[in-house]
Amino acid sequence: MSGLMTMFADLPLLSLVIWLPIIGGIFVLFAGDKEPSGARKIALVFSILTFLLTIPLYTLFDSSSYAMQFAEKHVWITEFNINYHLGIDGISMPLILLTSFITILVIISAWEVIQYRASQYLAAFLIMEGFMIGTFSALDSILFYIFFEAMLIPMFLIIGIWGGVNRIYATLKFFLYTFIGSVLMLVALIYMYSKSGSFAILDLHDLPLNISEQTLIFLAFLVAFAVKVPMWPVHTWLPDAHVEAPTGGSVILAAIMLKIGGYGFLRFSLPITPDASQQLDWLIITMSLTAVVYIGFVALVQQDMKKLIAYSSIAHMGFVTLGFFIVFRITSTGDSQGAVLALEGGMVQMVSHGFISGAMFLSVGVLYDRMHSRQIADYGGVVNTMPVFAAFMVFFAMANAGLPGTSGFVGEFMVILAAFKANFWFAFLAATTLILGAAYTLWMVKRVVFGDIANDNVKALTDINNREFLILGLLAIAVLVLGLWPDPLVDVMHPTINNLLQHISVSKI
Repeated sequence: MSGLMTMFADLPLLSLVIWLPIIGGIFVLFAGDKEPSGARKIALVFSILTFLLTIPLYTLFDSSSYAMQFAEKHVWITEFNINYHLGIDGISMPLILLTSFITILVIISAWEVIQYRASQYLAAFLIMEGFMIGTFSALDSILFYIFFEAMLIPMFLIIGIWGGVNRIYATLKFFLYTFIGSVLMLVALIYMYSKSGSFAILDLHDLPLNISEQTLIFLAFLVAFAVKVPMWPVHTWLPDAHVEAPTGGSVILAAIMLKIGGYGFLRFSLPITPDASQQLDWLIITMSLTAVVYIGFVALVQQDMKKLIAYSSIAHMGFVTLGFFIVFRITSTGDSQGAVLALEGGMVQMVSHGFISGAMFLSVGVLYDRMHSRQIADYGGVVNTMPVFAAFMVFFAMANAGLPGTSGFVGEFMVILAAFKANFWFAFLAATTLILGAAYTLWMVKRVVFGDIANDNVKALTDINNREFLILGLLAIAVLVLGLWPDPLVDVMHPTINNLLQHISVSKI
């Protein structure tokens, strides 16, 4: 066993998990659509291999250290000091595991459903998986930016080719919002390079900047990452993208791509511009609480299940950004443990939301595959014809509402508890999600799942097959394990979070 571990430790694991799915995507493209079953099998094999290669990132990870691990560095563009530099810590590693796990489920979910250009569809997801893992692994800011931008292209194609009736509008809106935001980030990175002579992210963490510089750089990062999360009021692209995207596109969008915005705040905004982050924390806290409360009410009136879950995602991601930016209010009271709780709560919420939102969109996909409708009014009494599916959907709805014992409770509870240490009203407003989340989620379930059979279409429904049971079952296990035993996740991020707090507590001015 130790020999196997040594072998894995000697491998360039991060490069493997980035480029293996990209190479797999190219193989799937060459397989073509003449024999789609071959393309599906190749895609599944590469997604499983990628996931298996991410497991040593956890098992070999030194959870007592905050240092970057599995580091790789190669000179790329000498004249600009740009390097192919990779490494992970307790913040990025869990998100890489989440990405590789969810991608397998997306590949399986498309097995019988996607008939049109199946090989291109599956290849897009594999290539996007590599780009997303690259984003979480990059320690050079230009390499991060390239991966950050590159992952837009497969998602652009996924929505634009396999999306709904208004897919072109949704695709352009998605692309323009995210692209314009990231251009401002590039300007900030180039400015910092002119000051430091380095694009290395860890070098930028130690770059001395006055408050004016920090404020402008913070705002540039804010636009880029707030669009990605997305935060209110730059959230309007997300419901359109979700409604028009195929099921797999919605799952990756909600479970992984939104997390890159939260990750960006931790990797760039807080450590590079700590003074500006502290001075402008009121702005992020206001935006976050608005997302939790206002968007929760918006979700209540939705008639489209996908749109309701999309707005729910915005509200739940509000907890992530709230947890990240109340730390300054908490540390000002001298409560360092409360600040750790806030940051770790935000991280747990990101991982939990990846499982739950993915499960909710896959559940809607199961119904859509059978009835080709996402309208709540077209359903009713599904439990009578699909009892096994109904049990899964009710369970995931409860998790989405924050039921204790599920992962949905852990992250929200940690952030609310930390918010009490910052300001009672922050905690009070954040806690309204326990009411609003239950209201919009359970009301949807009541109208879709319970009651008498509403019409002949519902009467003709068949329960989930083995493939669908496998997908939903794996997600249910993940939600329960993280809900009942969050320690394995919290333990690996603890030293990194402590180090981040020490870093942002030192003024750069």
